[in-house]
Amino acid sequence: MIAREGLVPVIASALVGVVVTHFAGLPAALVVWLVFLMLVLVFRDPHRDIPAVPQAVVSPADGTVASVGEQYDPYLERQSILVSVQMNPHGVFITRSPVEGKALEPPNMPDGDNAPHGVWLQTDEADDVVMVMNRGRLHNAPRCYVGYGERVGQGQRCGFIHLGARIDLYLPITSRIGVSPGDHLRGGSDVIARLVHA
Repeated sequence: MIAREGLVPVIASALVGVVVTHFAGLPAALVVWLVFLMLVLVFRDPHRDIPAVPQAVVSPADGTVASVGEQYDPYLERQSILVSVQMNPHGVFITRSPVEGKALEPPNMPDGDNAPHGVWLQTDEADDVVMVMNRGRLHNAPRCYVGYGERVGQGQRCGFIHLGARIDLYLPITSRIGVSPGDHLRGGSDVIARLVHA
């Protein structure tokens, strides 16, 4: 229920709360317990039911669809459909894999301090999905749990972005999109598209 980034601060604040409550009483420990509750909210990682939908693309995070449309994919150099999801600054900050497949390094991913983090996901049916996690609201880099070459499952927890950010999904041009700008999404649970083969 708690993201791995939050385990140490959550446990530490709980221990401090217990010690202060024991020696100084509950009124003196209220501030510590408020900090504990805030940390639990920031680092919460609720369970999600992954839909059993063949060839489905699930939302990579909790948030709102910012835009949908055809767009040139600069990472794989192809025409694609771009779905951008803006994470809620008060929501869950866990990111999830939109499809099942192998994680590869996008060949044209830029380097540098301001560069986003991208993962090229290739399914068993050879569908290519590029997931680009932009820097967070505090200009912080997204955390990624998955290394290039590893296999990931659909809806699997794969990262964390403090206070959220925008996530861009470049999908095959033949994908059937099921969301519109303004739609609210739950990461790992809501289907945003289906991969269609000719």
